[in-house]
Amino acid sequence: MVPVTDEHVLSNPTADRVKKVASLASRAGRRKQGLFLAEGPQPVREALALWLRRWEEEPRGEKEETQGLPRLDALYFDPSALSRHTEVEALLDRVRGVLFDPEQDLPREARIFLREATPEVLRAMGDAETSQGIIAVCTIPQQAEELPQLRLGAALLGVQDPGNTGTIIRAADAAGADAVVLTPGSSDPWAPKVVRSAAGSHFHLPIRPGADLDPFLDAARGQGAQILAADGGGEAALPALEQPQNPTVWLFGNEAHGLSEEEKAAADQRVTIPLYGRAESLNVATAAAVCLYHSATAQNSGAAQNSGTAQHAEQ
Repeated sequence: MVPVTDEHVLSNPTADRVKKVASLASRAGRRKQGLFLAEGPQPVREALALWLRRWEEEPRGEKEETQGLPRLDALYFDPSALSRHTEVEALLDRVRGVLFDPEQDLPREARIFLREATPEVLRAMGDAETSQGIIAVCTIPQQAEELPQLRLGAALLGVQDPGNTGTIIRAADAAGADAVVLTPGSSDPWAPKVVRSAAGSHFHLPIRPGADLDPFLDAARGQGAQILAADGGGEAALPALEQPQNPTVWLFGNEAHGLSEEEKAAADQRVTIPLYGRAESLNVATAAAVCLYHSATAQNSGAAQNSGTAQHAEQ
């Protein structure tokens, strides 16, 4: 580990650098700087791992699997907090090994700012009620003109609660989705609470806020995807979907009002999740997890069966 001297420790909570990082808690600050906060061990771990995927091994730079994902810009840490998360500490040591290797010729975009900071500074920088002593600053990725190829996608139409938004992003990531799209009126996916709720998933799959619904659906259908609306009053029950293994984009609506009539009409089917107990309804994040996993299970089961059939034919 490269030693850090006292004069290189950030110790003034009112310093300009600290104020600039703290301003990323606001939408205006994020727009102005093109950056967002990733607080805590899980998001920081994934930010470091993504940096290593890009720069540790040849060929270095933007790889296909990292396109559309954030870039690590700076990392601030309290060593005592870092020592409690040995996996993050090990990743940071690997990053330092690449950054400070005199034989490495890294481009400007690979150079990141690493600085030890006092607990007071980290509390001033962060947005969380209880600082965890590790904060990454990352770039908000520019959106590609074209959608990635969608086998499974999630579209958030006016989902406004940051916790729900982050949980849906995390569920989509866990289900193997290729992208999460948010229409205007949804939560800012780069807000600190969303990033914390997603627990590192921002560094795994493309996230596209501010998308116009109709062009997005046209592009998804152009790739052969079916559009399914999660709707408590839908005509199709989730377990009875006829082709759940097909490429699918799910539409999830606002917590209070659900999907509008126009949004429901834009889907190929309106799908309801059967409720077997006495609950009136499901939280939108829970419903999203159920729907995404239903599709993912069907798609992956189908892929496994096709693979087994192909192997049997070869024999």
